[in-house]
Amino acid sequence: MQRARINIASIDIDKVNQVCNYITDIAEKTGVTLRGPIPLPTQKLKVTTRKAPSGEGKASWERYEMRIHKRLMDLAVDERALRLVMRVPIPEGLNIEIEMVDA
Repeated sequence: MQRARINIASIDIDKVNQVCNYITDIAEKTGVTLRGPIPLPTQKLKVTTRKAPSGEGKASWERYEMRIHKRLMDLAVDERALRLVMRVPIPEGLNIEIEMVDA
């Protein structure tokens, strides 16, 4: 049996949850089995820079952090459900990958 593996990633957790809710609603309406959304570990990108541009003066630092939230969903292959998933509105700044996998 084949299934569609859906990877969702974004720096905005609200957008990730919104798209996950759309996909779970589609699965409930079409009666397709769905595993997920499975939360994957949040990737944290950290950058530390000096405040003073010239390097002179007090050694004070600024710390920036960007968090990338990820979810994984497995959807049983159904042509109607996949068409509906392809039409889900994807917000700006959200990365979504759909891959066909053998179960």
